[in-house]
Amino acid sequence: METVYKLIDEVFEKESMLFVVLSNVQKGVEKSYKKVDIKPVLIKGNRLNQFAYHYDNKVNHENLEGDQAAERLKDLIGPYFRQAMLYTIDADYQILISKKGKVKILKKQPTRNSVDLSHNRKKSYLLEEGIAHDFLVRLGVMNQDGKVLAKRYDKFRQLNRYIEMVADCIPHLPKDRAINIIDFGCGKAYLTFALYYYLVKIMHYEVNIIGLDLKTDVIAFCNGVAEELGYEGLKFLQGDIREYTQEGGVDMVVTLHACDTATDDALVKAIGWDASVILAVPCCQHEFFKKIHNPAMIPMEKHGLIKERMSALVTDSLRANVLEILGYQVQVLEFIDMEHTPKNILIRAFKKEGDIQKAIEEYKHFKQFWHLEPYIEQAMGHHFTRLIRDGVKK
Repeated sequence: METVYKLIDEVFEKESMLFVVLSNVQKGVEKSYKKVDIKPVLIKGNRLNQFAYHYDNKVNHENLEGDQAAERLKDLIGPYFRQAMLYTIDADYQILISKKGKVKILKKQPTRNSVDLSHNRKKSYLLEEGIAHDFLVRLGVMNQDGKVLAKRYDKFRQLNRYIEMVADCIPHLPKDRAINIIDFGCGKAYLTFALYYYLVKIMHYEVNIIGLDLKTDVIAFCNGVAEELGYEGLKFLQGDIREYTQEGGVDMVVTLHACDTATDDALVKAIGWDASVILAVPCCQHEFFKKIHNPAMIPMEKHGLIKERMSALVTDSLRANVLEILGYQVQVLEFIDMEHTPKNILIRAFKKEGDIQKAIEEYKHFKQFWHLEPYIEQAMGHHFTRLIRDGVKK
């Protein structure tokens, strides 16, 4: 860690730090906040360093002077967090700490060259304003000067929110080879292009990304844009989720707004590939609308609008439960509305050992309460059915 501490001292002594992101909490550490961002701010003429501690439902801030900030950062890297991204004027530094305490520092070309020190400044984005990101210009979100078009600002915010969620997935993806990603139901692929841009252009990873969609004209358009931008490792195919096959491993599966049980089909594929990361934004959860029933819930069931929303929540809760049974750590997060749709729940899952038997019991009680036989259970096949029936064999 001495090399890390020396780097921190140099960065704060030169005041060259532009932004820092700490993530990936050490195993066994009592978790309070899950991520910390650090940025320089100017308050009453004094340059300070603002620490933003991200909890489940809130963010707390702390402003520290240079030496104090350096010491605080040292306390957080290693003992609490296993990963850090230091964006400085001179270079970007990625710090990785293995489970055994081995430290690795990757130095890359700087991706940022300035910072707004205003305390009440506009929101900082990973895809920064004022920089002409090529795919955003090509897709009509920005102009050639890097200015976000007024009518496209919602899309710009959505893309940045998505990239923030992807950034938290980095510790769960391979570092020593190309990352294999499938994006089911990619549509016009704004988010697919953003994913590629972030991983390749900003983080400098090698990737193989396949976007899949049913519309032939959309696929032709997306392949044309990818070729025009020189995005090697990104291609688009026309096809159905259930019929798609992939040779070799898949590290990450993305399915955003696949309609009704198409989300389940995508999850089944991801589980079958043993994907390390799954990102799903379900849409049009019709399956349970006419199926869910419990006499105690009649006051909610008798109102169509309420029942529709309740059935969507039941559907996504059950999907999260299935992922837990199959060895995933699951988070259900709020996602910015896509094209002004209220379908803004994102299921994010990381492959990780957990209490499978507990998840099985919760699943069985949940099904019994609502009198359900979910499509996803049928799609998973006999192995999953036996697992639910017999539990984990000791």
